[in-house]
Amino acid sequence: MSKGKPGLKAVRLLSGFSGMQHEAGIDEAGRGCLAGPVYAAAVILPADFYHPLLNDSKQMSEENRMLLRDVIEAGAIDFGVGSVSAAEIDRINILQATFKAMHLALDKLKHRPDFLLVDGNRFHAWREVPFQCMIEGDARYAHIAAASVLAKTYRDEEMMRMHEQYPIYHWKDNKGYGTARHRQAVLEHGLSPFHRRSFQLKEQQLSLFS
Repeated sequence: MSKGKPGLKAVRLLSGFSGMQHEAGIDEAGRGCLAGPVYAAAVILPADFYHPLLNDSKQMSEENRMLLRDVIEAGAIDFGVGSVSAAEIDRINILQATFKAMHLALDKLKHRPDFLLVDGNRFHAWREVPFQCMIEGDARYAHIAAASVLAKTYRDEEMMRMHEQYPIYHWKDNKGYGTARHRQAVLEHGLSPFHRRSFQLKEQQLSLFS
């Protein structure tokens, strides 16, 4: 792997939790947004995978996330990405939609994982594969960090496509999160078909998501 840029402080993440060869790291993106789908990714990395830029995607620049996506996809043993729309989030709730996106990502793997390490504290079992939830796992384990990068970059690209249809909400900048500008656009223009109506986007509640 690349040695990165001079002067860059590298973060050495753990390679796995279970010691099994095909352990998949799982993470989501967009769970707390006011608009757009929730995405999830599952990644199986080789034990010796390393890149000095790899970290929790929230700690990385957009440029580095896109760079790492190519590196991850080229170097991974396997990966899958899944998403659930805003309409389905409204129908089944955001927690169940997050689990579904994770399961869809796992369904796309060509290699059946031996073990799942999931970012966060809740998960629904998938095909009887053993799993462990890990709070802040995306800052500790390489395969979860890689999953966070894939979920984030694929979702951001989807929000950019949605922005072309509804530029008034400034999704190219806020990616569907509840920024002040996004909240104001909702108050002025109402909801788009891509907003999550189950989040009850009332003026007094919008601040909860900023």
